[in-house]
Amino acid sequence: MASAAVESSFRATGMNSVSPQPEASCPICGGSGWRSIVQGKERKVVRCECRTKIRGERLLAAAKIPRRYEHCELSTFKYDPEDKEQKSLENARHFANRFVEEYPVEKTGLLFVGTVGVGKTHLAVGILKVLIRDKGVPCLFCDYRELLKSIQNSYNPSVPATEMQILRPVFDSEVLVLDELGAVHGTEWVFDTVNYILNSRYNDNKTTIITTNFPDKPERGQVEDDNPRSYSAAERAARRETLGDRIGERMRSRLHEMCKKVEMEGHDYRLHSKTAKFHPIEAPARIKVRGKKEGG
Repeated sequence: MASAAVESSFRATGMNSVSPQPEASCPICGGSGWRSIVQGKERKVVRCECRTKIRGERLLAAAKIPRRYEHCELSTFKYDPEDKEQKSLENARHFANRFVEEYPVEKTGLLFVGTVGVGKTHLAVGILKVLIRDKGVPCLFCDYRELLKSIQNSYNPSVPATEMQILRPVFDSEVLVLDELGAVHGTEWVFDTVNYILNSRYNDNKTTIITTNFPDKPERGQVEDDNPRSYSAAERAARRETLGDRIGERMRSRLHEMCKKVEMEGHDYRLHSKTAKFHPIEAPARIKVRGKKEGG
């Protein structure tokens, strides 16, 4: 990992701010970035909408939301309110809406926990878009697997990017989405890297939104029975890996300090959508052969 000296130097440099310029062709402000309004008997000058729009567009581009999630909005998150099995999805949507309403007064992050395809990433991206467009908050989307791979690649002398150059936006982004936490098998290096990222954001009071496919449960305990045919051994073999297994129990505990857990249960939406779009072609009851009469 980077040394303390490098980290201290990095934090002193900070992150470049987004400074959009107003549109010169704007019919409202004429390119000044300001417009006048009348409130009662007073005339005041406020920022023009063109400046807000440009800043939002630049912040949205800087958020690096993958193309496959560009369509995701809080308003398009689907669930059936009449289906009791989708109650957790309704609650998750509620938590997401309340989060964007209360930010930055309430800066505690969210931990979306659920199986593949229930909409965790959809809600996380939807939150980023609202924060960017409505509140001008600098945000960043980061895929957990790609981040670790980029950090590992930076150790190659032929790669121009350094570890700190990769981690700089991850540390400094006001709101970070860390998608699919735990997707990489836990090793000592992975544990150290997760610890470094989460502790840095925790200490700087930065908001982190996390999604994970692994149940939020403790890591596997010490093996007490070495008999491979015992009941406990069979139970361990059938046990699904947990978030504690993938990132370590210490970091899982830290997540509970940084985020409110939001559990989501439901069917894989992507798989369901593909099934719904498949319309099998039914063969006719009787096939008429050219040149022959039916039944003969």
